[in-house]
Amino acid sequence: MKKLKHYASLLETAKLELIPLKNLESQLEFLPPGSTVSVTASPTKTLEDTWELSRRLTEMGMTPVPHLAARMINGPEHLQSLIDQLPHLGTSELFLVGGDAPTPFGPFQDSIEVLERILEMDHSITRIGVSSYPDGHAMISNKDLSTALHRKQQLLGESNISGYAATQMCFDPTAVSQWLSAERENGLTLPIHLGLPGAVDTAKLLKIGARLGVGTSLRFLKKNRGTVLKLLAPGGYNPRQLLDPLGPKLSGLGIEDLHVFTFNQIESTIAWREKLLNP
Repeated sequence: MKKLKHYASLLETAKLELIPLKNLESQLEFLPPGSTVSVTASPTKTLEDTWELSRRLTEMGMTPVPHLAARMINGPEHLQSLIDQLPHLGTSELFLVGGDAPTPFGPFQDSIEVLERILEMDHSITRIGVSSYPDGHAMISNKDLSTALHRKQQLLGESNISGYAATQMCFDPTAVSQWLSAERENGLTLPIHLGLPGAVDTAKLLKIGARLGVGTSLRFLKKNRGTVLKLLAPGGYNPRQLLDPLGPKLSGLGIEDLHVFTFNQIESTIAWREKLLNP
């Protein structure tokens, strides 16, 4: 339990990511009171679905962080309408992503274009999160990913909006550490929210992850057959496999929060967290 001390406080305040799917309904009761909940946007749904779930979470006493996917926005009027609704959702925070839609629904190709447009609007936003990719992206070069991340940092720095970068799933602590160390040396100052899967069924993680477009973040599994076999074994995956090696480095790397991908398996994820915090 010695290593836990480095990230116990982060576990207590971790942001929980949910997906607006039918299987979520029976799991909502397991959300701890007052949780901060990240609500995804998927091209299999609409942004209005994301906004509606966010509204419901607020009514439950949670703090929602809706994802705004650039490629799912129909146009400037649609964007303005979504931004105008944020106070009614009970939030002043957004998480911006490019989105996995193969063809944009409207004029926005990426989250930088949306961020630039938002900064020209009247809005109530006080905080915006953006994506980052320690394990790379299947369709975007590492150089372009880095350039985009630093551009978002610049735009947020020129505004009155605070920001942070949440990492997509990566199961390799060395890759996370090396990527973030290099970005820090290159001038990245945004706080980092470390993304990791919760205590979920691994087969379901792989199936849902691929369907939702995060399959590229699972390259580490594909490249390491032994790890795949281990994770697919009953009880083979444990979030500590990522947290323990990174624990002593979290503060120095500027990792200030955890972003837990629950894949809607809230009960098992919270049970794992409580067992860890209260052995």
